[in-house]
Amino acid sequence: MRKSRFTEAQIIGMIKEQEAGLQTVEVCRRHGLSPATFYKLKSKYGGMEVSDAAKLKTLEDENAKLKRLLADTMLDNVVLKDLLGKN
Repeated sequence: MRKSRFTEAQIIGMIKEQEAGLQTVEVCRRHGLSPATFYKLKSKYGGMEVSDAAKLKTLEDENAKLKRLLADTMLDNVVLKDLLGKN
């Protein structure tokens, strides 16, 4: 997945600017992103504080690690079943 050029703190700052009354088009122009990207980021980070975003990032990383571990375990299980089935 492509890494965003904005940090979570910057994204939350942009959302807060828009919520404070600045027009979405102006926020997008100021930070150099499209309105579609802004609304996509707002759907993910809207209503969060910076500490919440850090917790979200930590949970996403842990979830990805657990998914990899599960996939490895399932693959090992299939290999063992194949070995036992051929004897």
